[in-house]
Amino acid sequence: MKNLSSSRLLLFAGLLLFVSACQLSSSGFGTEPRAAVETGSVKVITSGGFAAAYDLLRPQFETRTGIRLETAYGSSSGGAPDSIPSRLARGEAVDVIILSQSSLNNLTKLGEVVPDSRVDLVHSMIGMAVKSGAEQPDISTKEAFIETLLEAESIGYSASASGTYLSTVLFPQLGIWERIEGKSKRVLSERVASVVARGEVEVGFQQISEILPIEGADYVGPIPDEVQKVTTFSAGVTRRALNKEDARRLIAYLSSREVAETIASTGLTPVAGEKP
Repeated sequence: MKNLSSSRLLLFAGLLLFVSACQLSSSGFGTEPRAAVETGSVKVITSGGFAAAYDLLRPQFETRTGIRLETAYGSSSGGAPDSIPSRLARGEAVDVIILSQSSLNNLTKLGEVVPDSRVDLVHSMIGMAVKSGAEQPDISTKEAFIETLLEAESIGYSASASGTYLSTVLFPQLGIWERIEGKSKRVLSERVASVVARGEVEVGFQQISEILPIEGADYVGPIPDEVQKVTTFSAGVTRRALNKEDARRLIAYLSSREVAETIASTGLTPVAGEKP
């Protein structure tokens, strides 16, 4: 009789523990966030232009939603093995890509991006960097900018959107490309400001948001308005995405007014903050 009572007590205690566990789980206070159980992960590749803003917003999104972001970085274009177009051409399974609008347009035409998923996120300007502590040249006017380019011992530019514009459009239009091409370096798979910081080039040009985070390099300022090119960076869901629903949730978050101030702190102009 005593053993039977003990067995009943143990059974009752077990039932209580089971019920308690179920209540914790259903209320969302279990050991693992409910959102993390119900959702999966999102694979993201972002180009450098939006990388600083993305790195700030990523933990906030993960904490809020329980969705884990698996992140890689690559240029919008340029043909490097780690560029976004090259990765997609190899068949990499990616959910969200963030890159220049023009490159996103090309990938959409190739059938790599779901057309109705595309959202513009930010506008970005080109800036100049020098090694920390070095004298900062004058680039406040078109004439001063040209003089700085001619006098510089070496020049670095990116293999992505800004560098393509500088080397194939602006420098030839200014009539100086033949004079500076020999001392100019196209930088692949890393920030131009990192090359400047190591002293491998005297001056470097890239999106401002890609210059600001680099230690050892000083941001001089934007190139003059009359020769400036504003690049729009956009996001889209890829055709091969395995988690399209959460991919769209991420894009909606990155393009919301809620995060506009954080994005602006990285040197970008959020589209969400623009007046209608």
